[in-house]
Amino acid sequence: MIGTTRRAVLTAACALPLALALPSGTAEARTPYVRPFMGWSSWSVESSTRSGYGTHWLNEGNIKNAADSLSGKLSSAGYKNLNIDAGWNFDYDWNFHTDANGIPDADKERFPSGMPALSDYVHGKDLKLGLYGAAGLEKEVYDKNAPILGTDCHAQDIAVQPLTPTNKWGGSWKIDYSNPCAQDYIDSIVARYASWGIDFIKIDGVTKDNVADIKAWSTAIDHSGRSMWLSASAWPVDLEAGDGLRPYANGVRVDTDIECYCETTSTWTSSVDDRFADLPQWLPKLSAPHYLADLDSMPINNNTGSGLQDGISDTERQTVMTFWSMASSPLYVGGDIWFLDDKARAILTNPEVIALDQAAVLPKQLRSGSAQVWTKRVGGATYLAVYNLGASATDITVDLRTAGVHGKQRLRDVVARKDIGSATRSWTATDVPAHGSRFIKLS
Repeated sequence: MIGTTRRAVLTAACALPLALALPSGTAEARTPYVRPFMGWSSWSVESSTRSGYGTHWLNEGNIKNAADSLSGKLSSAGYKNLNIDAGWNFDYDWNFHTDANGIPDADKERFPSGMPALSDYVHGKDLKLGLYGAAGLEKEVYDKNAPILGTDCHAQDIAVQPLTPTNKWGGSWKIDYSNPCAQDYIDSIVARYASWGIDFIKIDGVTKDNVADIKAWSTAIDHSGRSMWLSASAWPVDLEAGDGLRPYANGVRVDTDIECYCETTSTWTSSVDDRFADLPQWLPKLSAPHYLADLDSMPINNNTGSGLQDGISDTERQTVMTFWSMASSPLYVGGDIWFLDDKARAILTNPEVIALDQAAVLPKQLRSGSAQVWTKRVGGATYLAVYNLGASATDITVDLRTAGVHGKQRLRDVVARKDIGSATRSWTATDVPAHGSRFIKLS
């Protein structure tokens, strides 16, 4: 994408040499990510009230264990991102802190070896590492009036006056980007992250008022010379921000948190089911493959072993995987990946379902309501997904002409990975269970 955007090719085969991708002194030429990222995020674990979890869970040992598990269990299927969410630069009493220049630094009690050493460990597993931040100027940075690296400015020089709360929870001060030192400050953070080998940045609390923040982070990534996925997040991001964020963010959170903030990772009604109504509102705002809907982490991890449980049934887990993949959302697992069970692994690593996600093609909703029908076309084939959001099993019939296909069609069950015959004019998914789905390929 040309203009003021920041992108990067995800695969080495598509990557341009740095000298070509980022000409010296400019931030105008960049190459786009061509598929949504895949991996794991820590927040589902941090949000749980189950004993042994919650925000105190976040520490160096547990993140290394997560890296070992992600590398050994899912990375071969493409799950490469290990994203550390809120808390990495908070102490155990949840006090935010930065270094003398206002740059976030890892809490020494949580991460005694420091972020560069942890990054080396994660990259040594052939994984990527992501970090969390919030939109605006952290109040801790303003209060100590941190000097901004490479400038004569201090933090208080770049805050809008009178002081104006910003982001979804009003936790930071609004930044005055008419002052060039404001961009210098964001640049200093991202340059530090680049020196650590960070590959992903999530900026949380994004409202329409924070489009300028995401633009600044995007520009800073350009200036750093390192490829980083930039995610604009909130619960959800304001729909009114969708158009403004399009040139700058790779992904945008279109719905509330998946987590139930309870004893499990999630429940169907704690917000899994909200996505079927909310994604259609965002589809006109999106632009594949460069600006994709982020449906949040997938509660597909552990229903049978010890530790944190998913809180949704196996039927619902498959529906999540199907819906995320049809949306070409980033695929990242929530929950304690150390206890990943066999069923979760089978759902998450189905190559045909993953391929539909990684095609980075946006779907169309053909039918709303309790019996939904979605479609998208990839590589000359049409894919149909049906979802039963009702409380009892039902048949769902689709007029194939509404999906733009005519004549006799061969049918393949994408989840089961087997051919299931043919159909002309219509196809019926029989006895779809409550909260269940069917996913077929027409060719």
